[in-house]
Amino acid sequence: MSIVLQLVRSVVSPLTRTRLFRWCAPRVLPPVERLIGAASGGRVQLSALLVPSLVLHTTGAKTGEPRDTALMYTPDGRGRAIIAGTSFARDRHPGWTYNLLVHPDAAITVRGRRMPVVASTIGDDERDAAWARIEAQWPGYRAYERESGRVVRLFRLQPVADPHHASM
Repeated sequence: MSIVLQLVRSVVSPLTRTRLFRWCAPRVLPPVERLIGAASGGRVQLSALLVPSLVLHTTGAKTGEPRDTALMYTPDGRGRAIIAGTSFARDRHPGWTYNLLVHPDAAITVRGRRMPVVASTIGDDERDAAWARIEAQWPGYRAYERESGRVVRLFRLQPVADPHHASM
């Protein structure tokens, strides 16, 4: 990681844990991410300027309707992605986590490239290692879990072969 990116993360990271950010971000960032994603054909995400980011494509747990959510992810070093349902330290799990629990077959788009994945929850025996990897990327990120008063759901996204998209 470049020294500049590391420096920017160390300055921005504490700001993301302020009350003002936790109030503003859920209201402002999703529409901005959608606008930038639409304008760039899914190749650019605002959050990707600081951290690896993806768009998670799920099926609604109750509605069965398609749902898209821009998220930070952490590579696990084995070709898979780790995502955390922090929801800006809110006391409720984000909707996309319910979607993955009911419909673990999903897809992600990273830098404009869509690929099918299967989601699995990260168990208690692996949580500390997963959080350590996440916090190596974004210092203090686990504070969202402590501040939310709940155990944040962690998922591993495993890419799968898709016979309909063999060229991916």
